[in-house]
Amino acid sequence: MRIQPRQEILDIWRATVRSCWQNGEWHWGGRSGTNSISDAEQLLTLLLPAAKVPALSLDDPDRADDEVIEALSPIGGAIEIPRRLVGVMIDYFTRYTDDTGTPTFSGGSYLAPLDGGPELTDEQRSLDIVDSFAVSVTLALATIGFVKVYRNSTQRRDLLAQLDALDEMASTRLTAAMVGLLRSFSTFVFTATDEYGLRLCDMINQDELPRRELVASLREQLRETMASLRSVIIGSGRVTEDLDNSEMLFECGWSWGVIAGAEEVPTTESIGLQREGSAENAPYLYFTVIAMDAIEDLNSERTRLLGLLNEEQQRLSRALLLRWELTRTYWATVATFGNRRRWPIEDIPWRTTDGDRTDYYTLQATSLAVKGLVAGGRGDEELGRIASVLVELAQRARITRRASPDEPALFVHAPGKRVTLNAERSKPIMTWNVNEYSTVLLQRATTVAGLLSNARRRSELLELADEVWDHLLLRRIPDGRHRGLWDHAGGAFPELAPKPDAPSWYLTERVVQGLVNAGQLLWERPFPRAGRLATYAQDLIDEAEYLFDRELMRGTFAGEAMQRSMRSIRASLRRAQLVVDERPGTAAALAHTLLLLLNDIATGQQKASEGI
Repeated sequence: MRIQPRQEILDIWRATVRSCWQNGEWHWGGRSGTNSISDAEQLLTLLLPAAKVPALSLDDPDRADDEVIEALSPIGGAIEIPRRLVGVMIDYFTRYTDDTGTPTFSGGSYLAPLDGGPELTDEQRSLDIVDSFAVSVTLALATIGFVKVYRNSTQRRDLLAQLDALDEMASTRLTAAMVGLLRSFSTFVFTATDEYGLRLCDMINQDELPRRELVASLREQLRETMASLRSVIIGSGRVTEDLDNSEMLFECGWSWGVIAGAEEVPTTESIGLQREGSAENAPYLYFTVIAMDAIEDLNSERTRLLGLLNEEQQRLSRALLLRWELTRTYWATVATFGNRRRWPIEDIPWRTTDGDRTDYYTLQATSLAVKGLVAGGRGDEELGRIASVLVELAQRARITRRASPDEPALFVHAPGKRVTLNAERSKPIMTWNVNEYSTVLLQRATTVAGLLSNARRRSELLELADEVWDHLLLRRIPDGRHRGLWDHAGGAFPELAPKPDAPSWYLTERVVQGLVNAGQLLWERPFPRAGRLATYAQDLIDEAEYLFDRELMRGTFAGEAMQRSMRSIRASLRRAQLVVDERPGTAAALAHTLLLLLNDIATGQQKASEGI
């Protein structure tokens, strides 16, 4: 992999500080102004790598890396950097808490009116949105983890008081965001013969089955999911229709905001008012994937090891995990339904039940399909099919193929995909713009590569990740105060978009996510075992052990110098045996060296016996 995640993240940190830190103060806002989502993304550009990559941690001044300190040096030295970041975090949580102490989760300037429609009212822009719930979960967890570690590094009473206040604000926002996600979950039930059912059947019927047989087969595969939906008893998403009817189908996932009529979630935490919902009771693929990723953060190893959730948050997390599992099972089943000809996800573009279709939806569906394949214990063959879909999506979006001017495929990059947000009874009220195609593709490529056990397939997918990264490098803002940040789509596709005068934190934070994924792949995922190479390495080790044991029997290692050689050979043999499964090439190289050394010893003994 040509991407250098650590160095690239440090470069982005330098650019972020240059853009945001002016005259000793943090300045909020980017291309879309300020709102609860954009400002969280701006802050996560620094905090996300610090939370997930140990070598880039900022919470312990004594362990801070010299390059990290240099990258953030305009903020201060090793002591000042975490202290001043505490002030920035407190500022964020204060800005998005209203006068009653209730955290706010509005989309604000990220929301846009319908084509030809009136400007949005302040009330519409203030509506809670799932993207804000999700990003707040990630930010709050990063903040609470930061506070837990940093508190052990200071004795200053004023700073400890700040940390206590920050921890309380982050915990309150985390609980409120989890409640918001519980009230935004949707189970949309319809018949197999209405317009939604017909579109779903058309999408998944790759084997051209009779409709009745198709519906029966799909319901059979989703039988456990339908039974488990009855366990959804708090928040939204409760099933009231009769799913036992053989003609009923459904979708589940997250709507764009709190569902209209959603009940309040009982909680012992003081999170303020739970606002009335206004979103339609139907899942949106974009918001479903965003919510699923946030729930994974809630259940990550880091969250468990650091004990980031209190008892009430653990209860809410279990309720969200149930919805996560139901959603994963549903979408993975639909995306990979049937197997004789091709999967629905391989029939690009993905078509939703409301009649929309786009390559971007296929890309999003790959995330849910992979989660299901991993949970089902599926191997390289199935994951390889997803990898092939990613390769084709990169070609169709002209990331790995030359583009023609004004080609429609380029619009997925700029202006992006406009998602219509509907109120109750599917009434369109506003739009949400999505232009993260390239960054999502980078994340998916590195994620799937890390799951593959075939070294060749993994290398091919990492080559795709490198090509996507080369594309993203062309889209960095080239000059000015914001240079090194994103997004200048015209850098990759001339005349597609003018050079911006401010960064998009929406895209910059997603670039950082992709780099963190790539870093975790290198740091946490072992290199796939290459079967033939491992067998070859084991054969070399076996021969080296045999020759070593034979020399011991001959008494070759007499004398102090030879005893040292014996201990060195034995240690190297033990090391080769330990790493042969994860690093067969390294084991083979060690065995080669030992075989040459043992040959020299045997040759020396032979010459000595012959008097040469």
